[in-house]
Amino acid sequence: MGKLNSKLKPEQLEDLKRNTHFSEDEIRNWYRGFQKDCPSGQLSIGEFKKIYGNFFPSGDASRFAEHVFRTFDSNSDGVIDFHEFIFALSVTSRGKLDQKLQWAFSMYDLDRDGFISREEMLEIVTAIYKMVGTVMKMPDDESTPEKRTDKIFKQMDTNLDGRLSLEEFVEGAKNDPSIVRLLQCEPISQS
Repeated sequence: MGKLNSKLKPEQLEDLKRNTHFSEDEIRNWYRGFQKDCPSGQLSIGEFKKIYGNFFPSGDASRFAEHVFRTFDSNSDGVIDFHEFIFALSVTSRGKLDQKLQWAFSMYDLDRDGFISREEMLEIVTAIYKMVGTVMKMPDDESTPEKRTDKIFKQMDTNLDGRLSLEEFVEGAKNDPSIVRLLQCEPISQS
């Protein structure tokens, strides 16, 4: 996208209003903030990792941030421009469950072959564990990235082929909300 102009063009604004879950005012506010934080109009992987790291000071968020960055960077040019940023933010913050799960699937599908292998799942889960550090206490059957990956695959891999299709991933998450918790690395609530 190159250097940002001081204003969004009317056609860009219309496109964003049509294709995101944000109002015109919200888009303008996000644009101003993005422009302030990224005067070049682009967010680099280094800047992204730094921002992500601020949210997880007790862990190492760098690997997970790389995976999130790759998913935000929809054209794979190594930077996130405003359109990529606002589209991803729209899905992750206000999208319907199907949209969020599709987005999550694309993050876990590291080689973009349309499936999540056990190794790909383990890579992301390991990155999540490093990011949250020792802040979260996990149940025994989720105490390591390997155990958590095994648990997810046992529940989602319905055809037992050792990989998850988008359909298996989405259906598994919809049929068992604890899967979404497993994917997002949320501890079991002690109620």
